[in-house]
Amino acid sequence: MSDLVKTVLLVIHPSRPEALAAATELAKLLATRQIQAFSTLPISSLMLFSDQKIDLAVVLGGDGTMLRAAEIFRGKGVPILGINLGHVGFLAEIERPSLDEVVSAIASGTFSIEERMSLNYQVIRDGKLLQSGWALNEVLVERNDHQMIDTFVQIDHRPLSRWWCDSVICATPTGSTAYAYSAGGPVVWPEVDALVLLPLAAHALFSRPMVVSPNSEIVLDLGSDSADLNADGIRRITLQKNDRVILTSDKEDVLLAHIKTATFTDRLVAKFKLPVEGWRGQ
Repeated sequence: MSDLVKTVLLVIHPSRPEALAAATELAKLLATRQIQAFSTLPISSLMLFSDQKIDLAVVLGGDGTMLRAAEIFRGKGVPILGINLGHVGFLAEIERPSLDEVVSAIASGTFSIEERMSLNYQVIRDGKLLQSGWALNEVLVERNDHQMIDTFVQIDHRPLSRWWCDSVICATPTGSTAYAYSAGGPVVWPEVDALVLLPLAAHALFSRPMVVSPNSEIVLDLGSDSADLNADGIRRITLQKNDRVILTSDKEDVLLAHIKTATFTDRLVAKFKLPVEGWRGQ
């Protein structure tokens, strides 16, 4: 039995039969190594997770399910291991390992752990804190009707610009390959501590994507009547005119576990099917 991992939480995509089947089999294999498995779902062969001490989370699904696991374990020191069951994502393993490989790595503790920075947001209304939260990928301030939003952007307590746009995106390096990438933002390697800031479909003289210091404070003052704040597609709040959104890097990292060593370059190639055939390197 591993001295490192004694209890595992299986975070399962609720509507994918292959995830349920893999979780049931994985729980049986873990039991042969005297490792106890809990689940976010009431599966017959597993015990339902309820405030149990967890050493490792194993995600059976895609990046969306990984975000759900991050919400559960951020700040608790529990690594999250993603097992890809479909499309290649940036958070899970590139190639799907066999369940035997997963169990062997867990039992022996031969998996690596990397820290991913997260993003903090605060919503200020009438000079008072209305709500705060965080995101692993990105925070959006976006329109919620047919009209563009009006945002006055400040960085480090200095005015930058006013953007009329569909949304303003602030992303972490992890989120730089998500919505920010689709909007034309730069790809940022996970090891780089930085924030990506860019507007979507802006009517402005200056609307370039920017890479901002993780020590900076980004402020968005809303000039339009309403907008939505969207954090990772999970946490939402409706904004109103004169609300202030403060964005900073967060002190709490998300811990990602990996069984197989793969560089971020490998992940880019796999995700976007980049043309590297014929490469002669070793």
